Amino acid sequence: MNIDQLKGKTIGAAVSGGLDSCTMTRWLVNNGVKVVCFSADLAQPDEKDINDVRHRMLASGADEAVIVDAKDALAEAGLKLIQTQSKYEGGYWNTTGIARHITVQAILPELRKRQINILSHGSTGRGNDQVRFQLATNMLNPNIQVYAPWRDQKFLDRFGGRREMINFCQQNGLPITATHEKPYSTDANLLGLTHEAGRLESLETPASFITPGMGFHPQDAPEDVEYFTVSFDQGIPIEVNGSPVTPLAAIDQANRIGGRNAVGIGTHVVENRFVGIKSRGVYESPGMELIGKCYEYLLQLVLDRRARRVFDQVSKQIAEQVYEGYWFAPVTQSLLGSIEPFTKLASGEITVSLYKGNVSFHSATGSPHSLYSEKTASMEAIGDFNHVDSEGFLAVLGIGARALSVAGQTIVNAEEN
Repeated sequence: MNIDQLKGKTIGAAVSGGLDSCTMTRWLVNNGVKVVCFSADLAQPDEKDINDVRHRMLASGADEAVIVDAKDALAEAGLKLIQTQSKYEGGYWNTTGIARHITVQAILPELRKRQINILSHGSTGRGNDQVRFQLATNMLNPNIQVYAPWRDQKFLDRFGGRREMINFCQQNGLPITATHEKPYSTDANLLGLTHEAGRLESLETPASFITPGMGFHPQDAPEDVEYFTVSFDQGIPIEVNGSPVTPLAAIDQANRIGGRNAVGIGTHVVENRFVGIKSRGVYESPGMELIGKCYEYLLQLVLDRRARRVFDQVSKQIAEQVYEGYWFAPVTQSLLGSIEPFTKLASGEITVSLYKGNVSFHSATGSPHSLYSEKTASMEAIGDFNHVDSEGFLAVLGIGARALSVAGQTIVNAEEN
C-alpha cells in the first residue's frame, strides 16, 4: 500500500505524539488523506499531561485525536513479564515490545466504532515495532489493513531520516520537542524507557551517556541504603512497604523507589532484532527490575530443580514471543498457561536493600509453599536429614560412574594422563 492508494480515504494512525507521529500525520494530510489519530495512555513518564499529545496531533493536521486509557492493561501485561521473568536476551524487560501489543489492543475497538479499516504507524522498516504493530493487528482483526509510511518509497524519498523530519516540522510550524542537537531518541511508557539511535549507535558511547528519565545513574544515587518490601499473593503484588496496591500502583511505586536508587537505569544491550540486524539500546526499567528481582528471590524458594528447568525454558520462549510480535499467538498463551501452577505457588513477602543500582536480598517471610527448610539445609546436627543416608545415595550414583570408566568413556585431558 502506498500514498497514492490512500488519497481521499480516512485512516487511523497509532501515534505517540513525537517527531515521527507529527511528521507522518502532516505528510499524509498534505497528500489528501484524512487522518484520525489514536494514542494510548500508557502512563508515559515523559508526558506531564497526556492530553498534550492530543493537542500536538490536532496541530499536525489530524481530523480527530483520541486518547485511550491503557494504563491498567499495560501494568497487568508487565506483571505477566515479571511472573515469567521474560527478559529478551538477558537484559531487556520487553517494555516497548509489550506496549505495542497493548496499544493495538486498545485502539482497534476505536477504529471499529468509526468504521476505519486502515491503521497506520510510524515505525521504521529496520526495527521490531513494525512487526509488532503488523502482527498484533493481523491477529486481532484481520480485516484491518496496515500502512507504514516508512515502507512507502515516496515517504522515504522525502524523508531520509531525523534531520529531514525535523526540518519539515519546523517549516510547517509543528509542535515537536525533537531538535537537531538531541543525541538520541526515546520511547516511553509505564514499564520503562528505551533509548536508541543517534550517538548511542556508536559503541564508543557509554550507557551512562543518557540522561535518565526515571531516576539517577548509580553515581548520583543517595549514599544511604533504602529497603523495599513487596508481598505477593499467587504471583500478584498486593502490598508495597505495607500498603495495599494494584498492579499499576505497584509498578508506579517501584518505579519511583527503584529509580531514585538507580535500579534498572542505563541497562546496555546489543540485541538481535527480529529483522536480522543487531541494534544497541540503553534501557530504563526501575519498577520492572525491582519487582522482578524480588519475584526471582521468591521463585528460588518454591521451584524445585525440575520446575526450575521448565520455567527457565518457558521464560526464554515467552521473551522471544513478545519481542517478535507474537503476544496474542496461541503458543504464547499456552506458554503462559504452562507456568500458571508455578505462579500460584509464588506467595510470600520479600525485602531487599537498594544501594546505588544494586538490589540485595534482605529477608523472605510468609511463603507457605517454600521448599527451603533451615533445619534440613543446616550443617548442624538438627532436622530430619541423616548424613548416613547419603551413603546409599552415593553408592547408587557410583554404579554409573564406574561403568563409564570400565567402558573407557571417561574423558581426561591429555595433560592429566
